[in-house]
Amino acid sequence: MIKNWKTLLQQGFELQSSGTTDAAKVLFQPPEKLAAANLVAQEAQGITCHSRVLTVCSMNHAGGVLAQTLPALSVGAYVDIRAFNAYRFWQDVQGFTHTHLTPAHCQMLINTRTFARVDLSGLFIACGSNNISFEIMDAFIRRGATFMCNWGMTEIGPIAINTVFDSLDKLEHYRQQAPDTGTLMGDRYYCDYKIENACLHVKGAICIYPDWFNTRDRVVINNEGAMYHLGRASTDACL
Repeated sequence: MIKNWKTLLQQGFELQSSGTTDAAKVLFQPPEKLAAANLVAQEAQGITCHSRVLTVCSMNHAGGVLAQTLPALSVGAYVDIRAFNAYRFWQDVQGFTHTHLTPAHCQMLINTRTFARVDLSGLFIACGSNNISFEIMDAFIRRGATFMCNWGMTEIGPIAINTVFDSLDKLEHYRQQAPDTGTLMGDRYYCDYKIENACLHVKGAICIYPDWFNTRDRVVINNEGAMYHLGRASTDACL
């Protein structure tokens, strides 16, 4: 896929959803959606021609190909794609400015003996594909990383709703205002959204659908505009 990325952006291509929160399905990514999503990803993550991106997520899913890889390639940034290995990652990521991890990746890295000694200063980590705990964010910020808590789907984004943390003080503020149940999605919105029957509906240029898309994610927004994920609803519950 990576060798033909210019053609893929011009013609669009199919991606299979990860199946993390629903049955996996194949969805076409039209060129106009890809172009809009690239611009959002670059803005939200500070990706420029000078960035160096390490991709360790699967290139068969949105997180691997759309979160950082295509946005970086489209502005001439350096991209290296390697299979994720928790024990080798600390060597692999040296010299890179950006990488994208899943919460499962993060937990595996936290469990390595090396984690307590690594210096992640200068590294921007985007995290998504599943709910992200404050404990995970705390751990990586303590190691010096800038950490993005991000929500997106194969249908929209995948950089769609997020918050970027560069200090423990900021993280603690969001932790204190979080509901008793639920995980942070973010308060920077790169799509239109509305909540109906407690479920999130989204639309915009970074969505594959022209009208409102029912994500079936149960959400709540606090007084400061931060959205929190409360779980998934059944098909009928959000209608």
